[in-house]
Amino acid sequence: MTPLRTDAGDKREEPNQRRRHAGSRPGRAARPPRRLVVLPVAGAVLTLLLSAASVGAFERLTQFLDFGAGVLALVSLTGTVLWGLAATDRWLLGSPHRLLAQGVHRGLAVAGLGFLVLHIGVKIAESRTTAAGAAVPFADGSQPVLVGLGTVAGYLFLAVAVSGVVRGTFAARGSSRYWRALHMCAYPAWCAALVHGLKAGRAAAGWVTFSYALCLLGVAAALVLRALSRPDSPPSGATSRWLPWLK
Repeated sequence: MTPLRTDAGDKREEPNQRRRHAGSRPGRAARPPRRLVVLPVAGAVLTLLLSAASVGAFERLTQFLDFGAGVLALVSLTGTVLWGLAATDRWLLGSPHRLLAQGVHRGLAVAGLGFLVLHIGVKIAESRTTAAGAAVPFADGSQPVLVGLGTVAGYLFLAVAVSGVVRGTFAARGSSRYWRALHMCAYPAWCAALVHGLKAGRAAAGWVTFSYALCLLGVAAALVLRALSRPDSPPSGATSRWLPWLK
């Protein structure tokens, strides 16, 4: 009788053979050691930083942030207010557009708070104010009112951001109206930040003042339209004929 053949031994040897020959497959390059990649990259980054420091790039960056960080914070927070108003519109925007507006609103809020922290840090580092003057409202020695408005605006924006993060908690407890009241603090905070930005620092250019005035008028017009309209029902009459074309 012919003995039965079993391939168990061959099957046990196949994984070992695959592991031995895995590195010798054509088209697969052997990975270099990690340190051979990290060391050149670290050296290139260090060389770039030293080159930037030798030409005074960091000093120029500090000079730019001394003025630009506050402007970027104000612009981002202005966009946050405008996109927040757009996210509540039910006349011109459908549900997908409102979701997109909410995403932009939240992204600008995070960017605005980041620029705000950077703005405060640069001002303290440049001795424009003290840590106590930036943290305690109206405690600055040189410009207590104007710097204090910025401090109050910062705290209000932080409270609004926290309320946005924990919005689900308010909804679960049936306290949506308290959330809306807290979230509405963004408007007085934005007005205080606007006055702080225009008057606390260097004199603003004419086009900057004009653009801020346009933003103020835009927010005021949006608030009036929101107050006059009922968000739960679309407009009626002749307006309903052309609104679908804008969606």
